[in-house]
Amino acid sequence: MKFQREIKVKIWIDADACPKVVKETVFKASFRLKFPVTLVANSYISVPPGGQINSIQVEQGDDVADFYIVENVSKEDLVITADIPLAALIVEKGAIAINPRGEQYTEENISERLSMRDFMKELRDSGGVDTGGPPPFGPKDKEKFTNSLNQLLTKLLK
Repeated sequence: MKFQREIKVKIWIDADACPKVVKETVFKASFRLKFPVTLVANSYISVPPGGQINSIQVEQGDDVADFYIVENVSKEDLVITADIPLAALIVEKGAIAINPRGEQYTEENISERLSMRDFMKELRDSGGVDTGGPPPFGPKDKEKFTNSLNQLLTKLLK
């Protein structure tokens, strides 16, 4: 008799602004390791057939997708988001959050990241400073994300 381990981890992707290459990396891992993935977005997002990957389209509006993820995430879950306020809520719930560049948000670093985000927003809103955006997503970012995802999945799927 063969026993299959129960997969408790689920990956949530804040999918509106998530790079395609990050989603594809998660899809491959999901097919290989057989864990569920849910993409949440304000618009329709296509997912590959088969496996345990699904897409949820929420209503239009600020933070609607974020609130959906927060309401449905469990402690065993992993959330992929570049949205720092969403990451703060995920960390507060005891789940794991990483950004598409593979950096993990933790209780130790989330306050500093929120403060920096708010400071940069104030600079932009004052009209006098163009803070620019993040640098373009490149091959090194994909590699960092893939390595981070693999390390986290190794821990979570034990």
